[in-house]
Amino acid sequence: MFGPFRLTSPLSGGLLWKIPWRLSRPQKLRARRRLRHVDNIVSTLDTALAKQGLSTKGLDRWKDEMPTEGEMLARDKYSMFDRKAKGYRKGVHKLPKWTRLSQRLNPPGY
Repeated sequence: MFGPFRLTSPLSGGLLWKIPWRLSRPQKLRARRRLRHVDNIVSTLDTALAKQGLSTKGLDRWKDEMPTEGEMLARDKYSMFDRKAKGYRKGVHKLPKWTRLSQRLNPPGY
C-alpha cells in the first residue's frame, strides 16, 4: 500500500479520463438543442436581412448546403465519418471541440 510501489489511479484503472463509446441521452438532447439554436440564428439573420433587402453569400450558402436539425438523420447528428474507424463512423463526441464545430455534412453512403 505505502512506499515506492503504491497503486495510483491511472495504474489501477487505465486511462483516468474515459470517453464512453456512445453519447448519453442528455448529451444527445444538448446536441439537438445546439443544432436547433444554430438553425434559429440562421433564420433570424435571414429574415432581418430580407427586411432590409440585403443578403450575404455565406448565409445563402449555409441555407443551400446545410440541412436543418429536423432534416438530418440520427446517424449524422450523433456520429461523423472517419475513414480509420471500423464502420467508417465514430461518435461525434470523440471529435475535439465537437460542440463548436458543425458536423452536418458527411460523405454520402457512409
